Amino acid sequence: MTLTAPAAEPDPMIREALRRVVDDQIGPRTPGSIYQNIDGAFEVLAVIRNPERARALLGRRSAQWALVVKDVLRPGAEPFAIGSVWTTSDHLVHDAAATGGVK
Repeated sequence: MTLTAPAAEPDPMIREALRRVVDDQIGPRTPGSIYQNIDGAFEVLAVIRNPERARALLGRRSAQWALVVKDVLRPGAEPFAIGSVWTTSDHLVHDAAATGGVK
């Protein structure tokens, strides 16, 4: 006879701590915002918070989130997924949240 343990609900404190870490890593990047760093300037097209989808997009087993961005300095640039965290070298150029998502 094999006994299986009931599925445990994630601890609410751990879930909240992880949410805060993810929020800090994403920073102020919301859909429609534009940010700039040493690599260029990028428009955020989507914020993916579903870990399974983020892992598939980034090809990383530990990914908790991903962004889909587009390089605004390259005409015809295709959207791509990134998982780089917000740092002090990143600068928000346009805050979509402050204008209700309108550019």
